[in-house]
Amino acid sequence: MDIESAKARIMIIDDEKGLVDVIRDFLEERGFLVTAAYDGKSGIEAVRNNKPDLIILDILMPDMDGRAVLKKLKKDKDIKDIPVIILSGKTDQFDRNYLLELGAYEYVTKPYDSYRLLRQINNTLDKKNKGRI
Repeated sequence: MDIESAKARIMIIDDEKGLVDVIRDFLEERGFLVTAAYDGKSGIEAVRNNKPDLIILDILMPDMDGRAVLKKLKKDKDIKDIPVIILSGKTDQFDRNYLLELGAYEYVTKPYDSYRLLRQINNTLDKKNKGRI
């Protein structure tokens, strides 16, 4: 883990509790502070309250999907600059391009490789810390 990533706060917004637990355990073992929300509405509220360093966001969720969540996050002046990594089972290029245009920083598909996700997180945090995001 990069020095800049030590104790970085990550918010996971995903309705799959088992997946969230696996990602949380993996990241906490590497020094990250991880919180989670299991639906879009509570995820937005948690981001507003906790202001994490980075958000991992699923797309396919009930009630409010990740597209709507991303739009709301990017319209809020207090949290719009928090980088978002999409972690989704949707693999089509249109969705990927659309979400990147909406403001997502990276797009990782499920099933995912834990170490690839970790590299994406570290790269994103490194760029954020150097003011390149």
